[in-house]
Amino acid sequence: MNDRRPLVLVADDDPDIRSLVTVRLEKSGYEVVAAGDGEQALAAALERPPDLALLDVMMPKLDGYEVTERLRQEEATRHLPVILLTARVQETDIARGVEAGADDYVKKPFSTSELRDRVQAVLGR
Repeated sequence: MNDRRPLVLVADDDPDIRSLVTVRLEKSGYEVVAAGDGEQALAAALERPPDLALLDVMMPKLDGYEVTERLRQEEATRHLPVILLTARVQETDIARGVEAGADDYVKKPFSTSELRDRVQAVLGR
């Protein structure tokens, strides 16, 4: 029997959001690795590929779109599910996320239960 908890990478430059999401996902049975900017997120994902990446769009160094694009270029993370978290929900922003390779989009502000449900849905595919 496999007791391994799914690993979720949470990347957000807002420490309060990062902490809230981390705590909620851990309570839901996930293992979480957190990053405060896009470079940290990319390095963490390449060092230990997660089962899913939850990326804020607007982060310093590399934004969520750039991290997603770079993950898609690497063999180890090419098929990694990515959910983008953002306050930017214009059609062009969503299109940009889809072009980058995102699997889902969650609009800020979000409820933690909605976020957990979206994570479960994407991982269940």
